[in-house]
Amino acid sequence: MTKPLQSGPKYLLQGLRLLNHPRIRWFVIAPMLINLVLFVFLTWFAIAQFDGVLGWLIAKVPGWLDFIAWLFWVLFGGFLLLVYGYSFAIIGNILASPFYGPLSERVEEVLNDKKPSNPMTKKEILALAGRSVAREIIKLGYFLPRIIGVLILTLILSFIPVLNLLAPVIVFFWGAWSLALQYIDYPADNNQIGFYKLIGELRERRLVSLSFGGCVLIATTIPILNLFTMPASVIGATAFWIERMPLLQKKEFEEQKLEKEKLQEK
Repeated sequence: MTKPLQSGPKYLLQGLRLLNHPRIRWFVIAPMLINLVLFVFLTWFAIAQFDGVLGWLIAKVPGWLDFIAWLFWVLFGGFLLLVYGYSFAIIGNILASPFYGPLSERVEEVLNDKKPSNPMTKKEILALAGRSVAREIIKLGYFLPRIIGVLILTLILSFIPVLNLLAPVIVFFWGAWSLALQYIDYPADNNQIGFYKLIGELRERRLVSLSFGGCVLIATTIPILNLFTMPASVIGATAFWIERMPLLQKKEFEEQKLEKEKLQEK
């Protein structure tokens, strides 16, 4: 009987469990130190701004809806938490991206029960770090216009009574999708799968991708837990890759081979 595939939340939990694995723990120290500095700054900034922004939003609620003002407080409080968590994840990923490629590579070895690879040379480490940073630039080209679009849409909705209740929902689903794509891209990059190719594959696995990304987004809104969430998400995303996409690399190789044969025929 085949083992059932894990659900999205279980990938994140698996990542949290494996953080202290002997062959993995040293790869998460640098990202966690970066997360600690970012956590202190963003948490201070969020606390400083929270009351003012929330007060401004509540003031926009028309008088005839005062009886459900508490609902707006809860929803927009949740909305601001999502913005905090998403900002934490995006900035943290950019700063720590040089470390996440090697982390995903080591996790893939552990989960596939491979022997430890030979230590990388300084040149190989710099090459992998440079490739990770270049990949982040490609991802920013995809994310930035869409982030701006989501911000404009939620800003417009915030001035429309009742419809403004959709703003947290839109932010949540966009955040879930983009974080799933962000983290699963690390093992995809290690396996030489193009970013836009990955987007198409995840669209075919939309439900489990959103459930994984949604759990990551929620975890990043929880202080202290968010320090561990990003490296755990890289580990969980690598488990997702191994379990959900075992044939993708083979498929990519066959497509490249076919393309070369067509070029040779010409």
